[in-house]
Amino acid sequence: MSTKLNTSLFNKKILLQATIDSVIKLNPALLIRNPVIFIVAIGSFLTTIIVFAGIFQGNFSSFNLQIAIWLWFTVLFANFSEAIAEGRGKAQADSLRKNRTQTKARKIVGKQEVSVLATDLKKGDIVICETGEVIPSDGEVIEGIASVDESAITGESAPVIRESGGDRSAVTGGTKVISDRILIRITSDPGNTFIDRMIALVEGAKRQKTPNEIALSILLSGLTIIFLLAVTTLPAFFGYSLSASGLPMSQNLTIPVLIALLVCLIPTTIGGLLSAIGISGMDRLLQRNVIATSGRAIEAAGDVDVLLLDKTGTITLGNRMATDFIPADDVTIEELADAAQISSLSDETPEGRSIVILAKEKFGIRGREVLHLNATFIPFSAQSRMSGVDITSNDGKLHQIRKGSSEAIRTFIQNNNGFYPQVVQDIVTSLSLQGATPLVVAEDNKILGVVHLKDIVKGGIKQRFAELRKMGIKTVMITGDNPLTAAAIAAEAGVDDFMAEAKPEDKLQRIRTEQTNGHLVGMIGDGTNDAPALAQADVGLAMNTGTQAAREAGNMVDLDSNPTKLIEVVEVGKQLLMTRGALTTFSIANDVAKYFAIIPAIAISLYSNKTGIGPLSALNVMDLGSPQSAILSAIIFNALIIISLIPLALKGVRYKPVSANTALSRNLIIYGLGGIIIPFIGIKLIDILINL
Repeated sequence: MSTKLNTSLFNKKILLQATIDSVIKLNPALLIRNPVIFIVAIGSFLTTIIVFAGIFQGNFSSFNLQIAIWLWFTVLFANFSEAIAEGRGKAQADSLRKNRTQTKARKIVGKQEVSVLATDLKKGDIVICETGEVIPSDGEVIEGIASVDESAITGESAPVIRESGGDRSAVTGGTKVISDRILIRITSDPGNTFIDRMIALVEGAKRQKTPNEIALSILLSGLTIIFLLAVTTLPAFFGYSLSASGLPMSQNLTIPVLIALLVCLIPTTIGGLLSAIGISGMDRLLQRNVIATSGRAIEAAGDVDVLLLDKTGTITLGNRMATDFIPADDVTIEELADAAQISSLSDETPEGRSIVILAKEKFGIRGREVLHLNATFIPFSAQSRMSGVDITSNDGKLHQIRKGSSEAIRTFIQNNNGFYPQVVQDIVTSLSLQGATPLVVAEDNKILGVVHLKDIVKGGIKQRFAELRKMGIKTVMITGDNPLTAAAIAAEAGVDDFMAEAKPEDKLQRIRTEQTNGHLVGMIGDGTNDAPALAQADVGLAMNTGTQAAREAGNMVDLDSNPTKLIEVVEVGKQLLMTRGALTTFSIANDVAKYFAIIPAIAISLYSNKTGIGPLSALNVMDLGSPQSAILSAIIFNALIIISLIPLALKGVRYKPVSANTALSRNLIIYGLGGIIIPFIGIKLIDILINL
């Protein structure tokens, strides 16, 4: 999905469609979702009826007509803000639809290959994809390795490697194989692929209000009800004042004036922009190539204060490579390399393949046919933390070769009445202190030596973690490595804490513990073993290069598979919360100026002297020209301020990594004080223009 798509505010196509949609959204069934704007729409409708009634009675009021027009503009501008935010998402969805093509798939049925449409594929089907072919649907590579062009999804032209047996096995429908051959198991039914879900999300079709949005909507509705009750009681009080002033009751407040007063006093600004703020938060995340499955996840990202990161593929490049064989005493390096290679022949992980390749390149040891070895391979498990092979020799003797972590092999050797040499432990310790991963190899009850696996920390990651620390976010690296290796990599990467020799259940328990202590936890991962933790975390960011299980468990997917992207996710979340808070502050603050504009205007004649100006005129601090111009100026400003704040609602308030107190003070000064001052200036200028 290319983020180069023109979804700017000034895109003519988006603007035109948003204008049309803002009229369509006048449907009461749609308007009632926003109680504040729904009240404004009812007021607009009543004022319009009064205008037409006056025309039919020969008592036309241009003043009432202007109030009605600007009330309708207020509703339309509120609808427009939501429509333009949705329009940008729909533009992204249209771009995705263009990338989705109807392709043929080479489906395996029994031992035969059958050509079928991609739309006919179901979950569990097996397909073949070779160079130049488009991957027909979402799936996992179960055999082979290939370079895949994912520009249709990520917008990046650089190919990525997809392979079986690791955490880079997931493939997405619509991407193209540019080299080699892979066998894929389909993991999605038609209509439920990754692109289908992305389209539904960016269109906003499944967008639900977040808890914060719902809470703010309730608050705004409460304020609206309070002002509604206050305004409806005004004619009675005003009538009493007219009587006490000796003025005719015909000068009592009219319904259009009461409606104008109500609309100006209720929080129409934030009411009109609330939906746009939420939708644009998702859109800004999408522009960073991150898909969020809900607005709740974005808001949670803004409050995350503990971040758990899986080391492999997240902090490090992920593919640990064998770089050296270090034999134990009385063992030749060729013996160690041969045993390590045999135990890795069925190991489809990058580490296993690198051992096979290193033995071949350094000592010319060729990989043997598995079937000819009379061998039983022991796969790696998180519990045993080792793998290997059992070989039965020609004389019927069983030989057990194992490779794994130092502690796992120590236990294996001791269970076989063997001895674990101190020199091997010294090698393990030395490599661990260097941040490398030592893989100990043993045969039966004898230690053969150590395979040096090197894992590279990603460039620039330390600086990014420093930025997270400024935001008040604690980083915790999670790894299955031994404590020494974990400590070395943690120091190199700059994380705040680490968990070594962590099993999937350990990750899950750590997240639950942090949550119990009142923290909001973010988790980054890409493997199947990360899925439970991703599902438990408040924000689960899965790498697009990861397994299907990880992508399904997380509530966000990073299309670029860049683990440091969570910093941008946090910034978007904080920006969303700050934008909503800033515009709420501004909306409530600017009611003060409207109060000083309308109340003195409608009450200027009460208790007046011979000049017709009463004591309440002292409140006319803006020196507005007339009661009518004051009311019109306030109602026009109320409408125009919504349309003028749409760019800010869509772009978001600029975020800086500062403390909460500093952010609050800055918010009150700019949007609180500014919310009071700007309406005074704006209403006065509009009043001058009207009186001209």
